[in-house]
Amino acid sequence: MKKNVTITLDEDVARWARIRAAERDTSLSRLVGELLREKMLEEQTYQAAMEQYLSQPPRMLKKPGARYPSREELHGR
Repeated sequence: MKKNVTITLDEDVARWARIRAAERDTSLSRLVGELLREKMLEEQTYQAAMEQYLSQPPRMLKKPGARYPSREELHGR
């Protein structure tokens, strides 16, 4: 289902968007809709990846009893 909305743009943004829409041989409405859809999908993908990562149990970075390397050892000083 499609929904009509009214948006207000700065003139320079509107000019840029009209040019991009013409370059893609599409309407300004379709261009804005596609850009917003892409942004929505990016956010959903990022959110899903973050939730998957955070759902994993923590991993040990060193064996129990082992010490972390000193700053000098890490940086070859």
